[in-house]
Amino acid sequence: MSSPTEFRFGVNMGVPQARDEWVRKCRRAEELGYDVIGVADHLGLASPFPALVLAAENTERVRLNTFVLNAPFYNPVLLARDVAGTDQFVRGRLELGLGAGYVRDEFDTAGIPFGTGASRVAQLEQTVRTLRELFADDTYQPRPAQPGGPPLLIGGWGDRILRLAARHAAVVALTGASTTAAGPLRLAGPADIDERVAFVRAALGERAPEVELNILVQAVAPTARRAEVLDKYRSVLEPEVLAAVDELPTILIGSPAELAERLRANRERFGFGYVTVLEPDLEAFAEVIAEFR
Repeated sequence: MSSPTEFRFGVNMGVPQARDEWVRKCRRAEELGYDVIGVADHLGLASPFPALVLAAENTERVRLNTFVLNAPFYNPVLLARDVAGTDQFVRGRLELGLGAGYVRDEFDTAGIPFGTGASRVAQLEQTVRTLRELFADDTYQPRPAQPGGPPLLIGGWGDRILRLAARHAAVVALTGASTTAAGPLRLAGPADIDERVAFVRAALGERAPEVELNILVQAVAPTARRAEVLDKYRSVLEPEVLAAVDELPTILIGSPAELAERLRANRERFGFGYVTVLEPDLEAFAEVIAEFR
């Protein structure tokens, strides 16, 4: 976990069909200085757990994260077995990321009721409680490598899921966007992010100093690509948010040195010491990481 003076940097990647390509990407991420390799949980991609075991076999130091599992997809007792077994096989490098799920088409394809946002968060809470109870039992098998199980990351944006994260998670991951069944609806502006961070801090109470805040960055680009990036995201940015794009922690445009300063400013303002980028920005963001190393 990051200290008040340090950052953690993660990259969230999709698993390709070819084994060798996945191994190459994982080795490259570690070589570039990333602290965490995350695997998305979507139909059409390889299952996260074997992907993370393979990543562990081909790297040395990076932490390995599910970013994030759709909790309603899983029976909590069976999930506990997979989590504990994976933590064993990766020698305690696992971090478990959980969310409530938001892509209705995937639920429909899997034949799983989509329900309401409240019902999905309730399912997520039951999953968290079951995992904690099982991993606290000294007789439970298989034993996770980390006492009490892997540290928990919970990602979301709404009140219910952020309250749940504040109660149980080692990392509260803010999406930086409102979501619907169709996916991201609107990227939030700086004022909305300020409000969400304040909400989380209030919910955390005395736990605040020990919990990391994570932000998912949607785009990293040099200044020369500014117009291109803004045009791409215009449809998910309100005009006033577009005008404040240089204050957004979710879109980073500038030189590596400028972006390093942005990250420091974002940590001061919002508290984001754990920053995750998407796979297309793996190489570009590595230049920013180099500013800290």
